[in-house]
Amino acid sequence: GNTRVEEACEMYTRAANMFKIAKNWSAAGNAFCQAAKLHMQLQSKHDSATSFVDAGNAYKKADPQEAINCLNAAIDIYTDMGRFTIAAKHHITIAEIYEAELVDIEKAIAHYEQAADYYKGEESNRQVLANKCLLKVAAYAAQLEQYQKAIEIYEQVGTNTMDNPLLKYSAKEYFFKAALCHFIVDELNAKLALEKYEEMFPAFTDSRECKLLKKLLEAHEEQNSEAYTEAVKEFDSISRLDQWLTTMLLRIKKTIQGEGDGDLK
Repeated sequence: GNTRVEEACEMYTRAANMFKIAKNWSAAGNAFCQAAKLHMQLQSKHDSATSFVDAGNAYKKADPQEAINCLNAAIDIYTDMGRFTIAAKHHITIAEIYEAELVDIEKAIAHYEQAADYYKGEESNRQVLANKCLLKVAAYAAQLEQYQKAIEIYEQVGTNTMDNPLLKYSAKEYFFKAALCHFIVDELNAKLALEKYEEMFPAFTDSRECKLLKKLLEAHEEQNSEAYTEAVKEFDSISRLDQWLTTMLLRIKKTIQGEGDGDLK
């Protein structure tokens, strides 16, 4: 009967916690999984999802793929219950496992996109979380040379944030990144995009990012790699370039004739 199942649930959960204390993560994950299945048998969806999440967190330390399986099981229950914000949070955890442990960027992108979709469907204060996920997608898309996808996201997030008093200072960064993606594909596209961003967001014109873009466009037009490098160095001396920006600026520099595998030195 149900009482026996409930007792078994409790025992599995106690065993799981003991395995956790002993740092036997696989055994803990397995015991939480068994508890989750029994909770489901008892029609206790919320408890089942919680146990699957506990299982996922335990497996994270020993078996990343099994952690993903458990978190996906929890997500299925939460979406069935209409709890999309919680489901989104677990999609982010899965994306992070794909990033750090399994190094499968395509799958990480898919889970960040799903999380963003769920956040967007919720009330407006979730928009910041949606943007955070989308920016991850854009950064990876650009690295994978899916520039059009990256541009669309950076423009969308830039447009979303430029009218928000608390977030608008970030908008210049997103328009800057969108313009760089345009630039890698085509110099003329980058010029037109820059004009569009300045018109949409006048504060962009005075930003250091916008001034750098204009110098880079000029250097590229003249096929002058020294002027290009000088402009980048000057910018970097005040605002350190991160790995992503360095990669994108190098890709543009390589399109200057005679540059081959030139660096930014």
